[in-house]
Amino acid sequence: MTRPPTAAQRRVIDSADPVSGRLRGTEAQLAALVKRGLAFRHPRPPHDYFLTPAGHRLRETAPEVPEPVVEAPTTAGVFAARIGGEETTAGTGPARTREVHSAWQGLLELRRMTNPDGSVDRPCGWERTHLVQAAALALEAAGHRPAGRDAEGYRVRATPQPEAVAVRDPDGEALRACAGTLERAGWQVSGHNEPRTGASYLLASPRRT
Repeated sequence: MTRPPTAAQRRVIDSADPVSGRLRGTEAQLAALVKRGLAFRHPRPPHDYFLTPAGHRLRETAPEVPEPVVEAPTTAGVFAARIGGEETTAGTGPARTREVHSAWQGLLELRRMTNPDGSVDRPCGWERTHLVQAAALALEAAGHRPAGRDAEGYRVRATPQPEAVAVRDPDGEALRACAGTLERAGWQVSGHNEPRTGASYLLASPRRT
């Protein structure tokens, strides 16, 4: 790309689905983005257009839509799964349920498009670069309750280990249920105990095969 996209093209990029990168715009706008290497047309019907990795990078640097930050899930215009323990004003009713379901379906579509074999039962590249958000989305989409500031529930946090997140829940049964959900979503999960407190937690990593 030798010059930046036009304002109209930038609006198309900025309004792309935050998980799958699906685009909506005129045929001319979408074709221009393909020519610039920022989008591609899926070969399977309905032949929708999606952001390429370069398009995703450009979108994440857009001043209108900041890059999603897991500690600030209420950033305007950006979907963020609840990682637990954050302050949020987002709703908890049917609208939030629909939003989470839509994000999860978009993630499954992204798996189908980007995994070499089209598999939707194991994580894709986006999930490996957004570990906390990906694991939290799998949990929230399955109906698990994230922790509030003073409430019990799951908490997903980054760890020093590569490609691994920690999942905690003071309710042992709920924690085991989280493990089952993540395994079904294509994650490798192992149980551990904190050395000092003995509290149980999970380590979860995206499965590769």
